[in-house]
Amino acid sequence: MHDIKIIRDEPAQFDAGLALRGVEPQSGRLIELDKKRRDALGRQQEAETERNTLSKQIGRAKAQGDEDEFNRLRSEVDRLKSVLEEAGEEARHFDETLNQHIAALPNLPEAGVPEGEDEAKNEEVRRWGQPRELGFEARDHVDLGEAMGGMDFEGAAKLSGSRFVALKGQLARLERALSQFMLDTHTAEHGYMEVSPPYMVRDEAMFGTGQLPKFTEDSFRTTNGHWLIPTSEVPLTNLASDAIHAEDVLPMRMTAHTPCFRSEAGSAGRDTRGMIRVHQFHKVEMVSIVKPEESEGELDRMTGCAEKILQALELPYRVMLLCTGDMGFSAKRTYDLEVWLPSQETYREISSCSNCGDFQARRMNARYRKEGEKRPQFLHTLNGSGVAVGRALLAVMENHQNEDGSITVPAVLRPYMGGLEKIGG
Repeated sequence: MHDIKIIRDEPAQFDAGLALRGVEPQSGRLIELDKKRRDALGRQQEAETERNTLSKQIGRAKAQGDEDEFNRLRSEVDRLKSVLEEAGEEARHFDETLNQHIAALPNLPEAGVPEGEDEAKNEEVRRWGQPRELGFEARDHVDLGEAMGGMDFEGAAKLSGSRFVALKGQLARLERALSQFMLDTHTAEHGYMEVSPPYMVRDEAMFGTGQLPKFTEDSFRTTNGHWLIPTSEVPLTNLASDAIHAEDVLPMRMTAHTPCFRSEAGSAGRDTRGMIRVHQFHKVEMVSIVKPEESEGELDRMTGCAEKILQALELPYRVMLLCTGDMGFSAKRTYDLEVWLPSQETYREISSCSNCGDFQARRMNARYRKEGEKRPQFLHTLNGSGVAVGRALLAVMENHQNEDGSITVPAVLRPYMGGLEKIGG
C-alpha cells in the first residue's frame, strides 16, 4: 500500500516507479481524489465548528427568552446538520475510492532492480554446484515416480481432477523427510521460530499481503467466505497485523510447513506434466518482520538460508535478481533460486525471496515503536520459500537418479528415511 502523502510530495517519482512495473501514470488521479476527500473533510470540520458555536448561542437565547433568535439558530443548526451529513458522505466516498485505486497498484521497485518486461531481463547473481554428468539419458520425475509406483496422477485425477498427485510409499516418505529437514534446519540453525498457522484466512489477511484484490482468480474460496492459503506467507505475516510492536521483539523470524492452494488461473497450458505446477503442494516458508533499516540485509540473510537447503541436498542452482516486470505484486526486490532439472536441461524456480519494504505493513497496519519515541513507524516485511517441498522432491529425484531407476537419498535426508541410501529401482 502506498502513502498518499509521498505521492503528493513526489508525483513524478511515483509515476516513474509505476512505469517500471508496466503501469501508466496514476499520481494525477490519486491526488485529485485526495484533494476532493480533504475538501469534504474541511467542509465537515467547518460545519462541526460552526454548529458547536451556534449550540452555545442557542443556550443563551433560550436563557434570555429570545424565542425568535432561538428559532433562527435552531434552523441554522438543522441546516448545518445536513451539511455535515453530505460532507461526511462525500469524504467517505472519496476516501474509499482513493484507497481502492491505491490498493490495486503494485509496490515500486527498489533502486538497482534491473528494468525489463519479463524474465528475459532477470540477472544472474551467482551459481552453486555443477550439473551432474549422468552417463545415461535423464528421465523426468514423472517417469521415475510412476515406474516405482510412488506417483499416482491418474488416481489423483479421479479424486480431484487435473493438476493433482497422490504420492505413495517411499516417495511420500521422502517428501515428508524433506519438509522435516527444512524445518529442523531453519529452526535450529537459522533462528526461525516454527509456527503451525491456519490454512484458511479471511479477506483482510489476503488483502494485507497483497493477494486481494488483484489475484482473486488465482486463489480458492470456501463457501463460507474463507480463503485457502496460497502460501503460509499470508497467515505468518498477518500475525503482526493491527498492532504496535515493541522494538525489542524485532526481528521476528517465523517458518511454517503448510499445504498451499492455487488455482493457477493465469498459467493455463503451462507445465501441465508432473508436479511443477499443481493446485495443491507443500512449502516451507520463511517470514521476517524487521525494522526498516534492517530489511536490505535481511533479504540477503533469508536468501542465504534457502541456499543452504539446496546446498545440503546437493542440488545445483543459480540465484537470479528479478527485473521490474517479473517481480511479485508486493515486492520491491526479489531473488529467485532456480534449481537444475536434468530432464529439461535448464534451471527452474524453487524459491523466491522478497523484500516488501513497508508495502504490506501499511495494508496490515503493522507498526513498531522505537524505544524513547512516541510515534510508531511501519515495519518492513520479507518472505521467502525455504523451499518448495514438491519441487525439491522432483529436483532430488532427477539430480540423484541412477540408471536402474533408483534414487540416491541425499546424506542429510537419510536420518529421516530410517537410514535408507536408495529408494526405488
